Order: sequence, then structure tokens, then C-alpha cells
Amino acid sequence: MTWWQGEGAARVLAEDDGVLLLERATGPRSLAAMARSGQDDEATRILCEATSRLHRHRAPLPPDLVPLTDWFEPLLQAQDQGGVIAEGRSVARELLEHQREIVVLHGDIHHENVLDAGSRGWIVIDPKGLLGDRAFDFVNILRDPDEPTALAPGRFARQVEVITDAATLDRSHLLRWTLAFASLSAVWILGDGDHPGLDLAVAELAASALRV
Repeated sequence: MTWWQGEGAARVLAEDDGVLLLERATGPRSLAAMARSGQDDEATRILCEATSRLHRHRAPLPPDLVPLTDWFEPLLQAQDQGGVIAEGRSVARELLEHQREIVVLHGDIHHENVLDAGSRGWIVIDPKGLLGDRAFDFVNILRDPDEPTALAPGRFARQVEVITDAATLDRSHLLRWTLAFASLSAVWILGDGDHPGLDLAVAELAASALRV
């Protein structure tokens, strides 16, 4: 958060032993509410612009960034998982070996982490602090703001097109990262003893779109 210096992110007002005091976003708009009320395309475009604004920040890299190769280790080591997770693992290996446009990644872009700050525009909070292919930062949009919205008929295909246009991404590249990340998230959830229904569904949607 400090590294972005308030450029697209909430300003850090004070810091003490890893605890941050951030500016408060007081604007009335909510991207999650927009997505649920017929403004899904607009919410996605705002998310893409907010993310791209972060990616444009150039300065010496902050310390302790986590490479995507490390972030994906739980998926890469999940040899006992078959089906679409195995497909996602294979795709993840290829993507991680041939990453494009390496940037500092937020790592958890979704509708609740991009806030309306009034005259300051939309600002992000709660980064994971990753380093890697910029396309990775857009995939979480496709599984948010909630399961009913994410899995509404036709929504996935529509938002893939909105993201590829708004973020200037190759469609296949975005879909491959989506398959990889949904598979990683599924492995995390399985590790917690829960059923990753949303992530498996998103992984299947991405895999099906890639086959077409």
C-alpha cells in the first residue's frame, strides 16, 4: 500500500509495526451493488481501470513480493487432484514458465476491494503483494461479487469480453489464467475441508471456453 503512494490505492496515513491507518473511502457507490443491479459491465470496466492504474506505477520494487510461482505452489503440488483441477495445474505450469508483462500485482482484485473515494475516484485496498503476469490480476473479477452473479447464465462469457477489451488482454491468455486461478482456489478450499463449488464451476467455464 505504501509503495503505490496513493496512486490508485488508499493513502497510507500512518504505519506502526505492520499495522496501517488508511484514508477512508466515503463515496456512496458500491461495485458489488452495481454488478447485482444491471450495471455489471460498468462495474467490470471500473475494476479493470483501477487495476491497470496500479500496474502503471513504476518505482523500485517493494520488498517481500511473492512471485506467482510461489503463490501457485499448492496447486502445482496437488498431484492427487484430477478432473478440471488437473487441467488447471497443467495450464498453470505453462503460464508460469512463460509469463508476460511482469508487474507488481494486487493479487485480490474484486468488487469489495475497490472502493468509491469520491473526488479521488476508485481506490484499492487489501493487496496480497504479488509479482507476475499482469493478466492474473483480472481473473478474480469473473468469480465475484458472489456465486449467483458469477454463475448467472451468459455472465461469464460476457464479462470475459468486457475484461479483454477494457484491460487490452488476449482472450485465451485471460481464460487460461482464469482456469489456473480457479483451480488454485479450489485446492485452497479443499484443504480447508470445504467444497469449492464456485471455483470448480468457473474453472469448467474457462476450460469449456478454451476448447471452443
